[in-house]
Amino acid sequence: MEPGGDAARLGLGRAARALPPRLPPLLLLPPLLLGRGLRVAAAASSSGAAAEDSSAMEELATEKEAEESHRQDSVSLLTFILLLTLTILTIWLFKHRRVRFLHETGLAMIYGLIVGVILRYGTPATSGHDKSLSCTQEDRAFSTLLVNVSGKFFEYTLKGEISPGKLNSVEQNDMLRKVTFDPEVFFNILLPPIIFHAGYSLKKRHFFRNLGSILAYAFLGTAVSCFIIGNLMYGVVKLMKMVGQLSDKFYYTDCLFFGAIISATDPVTVLAIFNELHADVDLYALLFGESVLNDAVAIVLSSSIVAYQPAGLNTHAFDAAAFFKSVGIFLGIFSGSFTMGAVTGVVTALVTKFTKLHCFPLLETALFFLMSWSTFLLAEACGFTGVVAVLFCGITQAHYTYNNLSVESRSRTKQLFEVLHFLAENFIFSYMGLALFTFQKHVFSPIFIIGAFVAIFLGRAAHIYPLSFFLNLGRRHKIGWNFQHMMMFSGLRGAMAFALAIRDTASYARQMMFTTTLLIVFFTVWIVGGGTTPMLSWLNIRVGVDPDQDPPPNNDSFQVLQGDGPDSAGGNRTKQESAWLFRLWYSFDHNYLKPILTHSGPPLTTTLPAWCGLLARCLTSPQVYDNQEPLREEDSDFILTEGDLTLTYGDSTVTANGSSGSHTASVSLEGCRKTKSSSEEALERDLGMGDQKVSSRGTRLVFPLEDNA
Repeated sequence: MEPGGDAARLGLGRAARALPPRLPPLLLLPPLLLGRGLRVAAAASSSGAAAEDSSAMEELATEKEAEESHRQDSVSLLTFILLLTLTILTIWLFKHRRVRFLHETGLAMIYGLIVGVILRYGTPATSGHDKSLSCTQEDRAFSTLLVNVSGKFFEYTLKGEISPGKLNSVEQNDMLRKVTFDPEVFFNILLPPIIFHAGYSLKKRHFFRNLGSILAYAFLGTAVSCFIIGNLMYGVVKLMKMVGQLSDKFYYTDCLFFGAIISATDPVTVLAIFNELHADVDLYALLFGESVLNDAVAIVLSSSIVAYQPAGLNTHAFDAAAFFKSVGIFLGIFSGSFTMGAVTGVVTALVTKFTKLHCFPLLETALFFLMSWSTFLLAEACGFTGVVAVLFCGITQAHYTYNNLSVESRSRTKQLFEVLHFLAENFIFSYMGLALFTFQKHVFSPIFIIGAFVAIFLGRAAHIYPLSFFLNLGRRHKIGWNFQHMMMFSGLRGAMAFALAIRDTASYARQMMFTTTLLIVFFTVWIVGGGTTPMLSWLNIRVGVDPDQDPPPNNDSFQVLQGDGPDSAGGNRTKQESAWLFRLWYSFDHNYLKPILTHSGPPLTTTLPAWCGLLARCLTSPQVYDNQEPLREEDSDFILTEGDLTLTYGDSTVTANGSSGSHTASVSLEGCRKTKSSSEEALERDLGMGDQKVSSRGTRLVFPLEDNA
């Protein structure tokens, strides 16, 4: 094909059609020439009419094809809407009958499987391939190709590589092609509301109480799981090569990539059952916090593995420089994404604080929605990870921006993202069931699949039990064996692992990973998720617990010898067991960030130095002067230092860390109140420990029990 010549001929053809031939005056021609001219004109007229008819038929055929494509698009979207509708009705039936052995996501997958079977085997082929064109002179594939067909150019886009053995089995069913979505749809449309809702609905009290353990499980645990699974799967690949079951290349970096994407846990089924049964709040916080941060770590870790490029000819050999470069990329992407998400949340908080958008709840809700969603796209456009950015944006929005919204907008944003999260998550699980039969690049390898199940079991065990042992060395409230077994059992895989696997299915190795990931998700959601309720009973884990109630004391926690009510006990335990880093952060946040970004907290004129008076007056809103009561959040964490837990009884002073000493005089409550900072007074008021209540209560002693072992 000669594009230049074809384009020239196409231009001439268009000119000829645009300008009709000009015939000379008939009276000036001799009779013979006149007859010949009439015959030539008649022939030209008939040829032009035929060309116009042909062009009209082509335009009509094109319009029909466009109409048929539009109809198939509508049918494919209608299929998913009907799947979600059927799932919702079945969920209602299950909740009405109190059926817990199958979660809504498992139902969505079953319905997707049924529809996939119908589309695969119940619909005839509606398109065909005439022939294949060879471009032997090119050494690479083009993303867009222009093909000249009889003077007309047609644009074709790249779908992916097809192995020679599957050239004759290319999908010829347009309907199956329509229900196969672009992987970017999952990342740019479906994942953001799921991840944002996880951060926006985070219960900060229980999350920050277990912050250190959650970070250890999410970061160290995911890294350990990735490398253990990757190395075990590399051994499986070597075994497949020995027995002749490996038909293409599968490198060590591919195994590590599989370890990263399959380490993304999504215990949505277990957490839903925990929430319904009101299981132990600390166990719920550990599992939820790990799964939220674990998804973010897994996606950044997989990006770092893809970026691993050793120097030299062997691009898959170990190179220390490339390894540390990948580590740097991991830290850079994660920190950059975290900063971008937090900054977007802060900007939204400032906009909602210094404008009067609260007078227009619809505009306020729309701005909140767009700013939150744009965080994901902005991070992806800048080369960072949108999942991390939108997660921390959600946490920041919940902590600051939420306080500036009107009452109506608070309710709207909570419900909006809850509905979007529900629909997006069930849509993904429905598509998983559908993809088992509609996806055209499946590579089923029994050895690889069995090896993957064994590897994820060992990888999960290798980071849950050792990390729990080391964490218990520094925790007052230990992570018991029953909690560890439940966390081991709850390592389900779900939407994030599927989205990471389907994002790139161009090579043989990635296609095998996608097929295996799909089967692992099916097994964990159906089998492991269905066994959650019996496992809770077998492990003797508390259910029916008030979310604001703390676990009973045991040999590893503080015991209340004399108290004055459950509220006080719960408040003190929260203060004792919160992470020390968060105790430092709380005072800074309460005294500076909250007054700057919200209408709550103490005035900045009382917390900032005197030389910052002008800036303090500009940043402090008038509402703070009118009402200096601290903001009360139903899910906030209340932190006090260990010194605030010091109480005097007789001539002995007992502190939270167990130290004691003799004193000749007791410290009066009035004197204590005079030395307290504004943040501490705010915390006491939030805990219900005001002046009147303190004076009416008896003395409360808190002792750490010694470990008999």
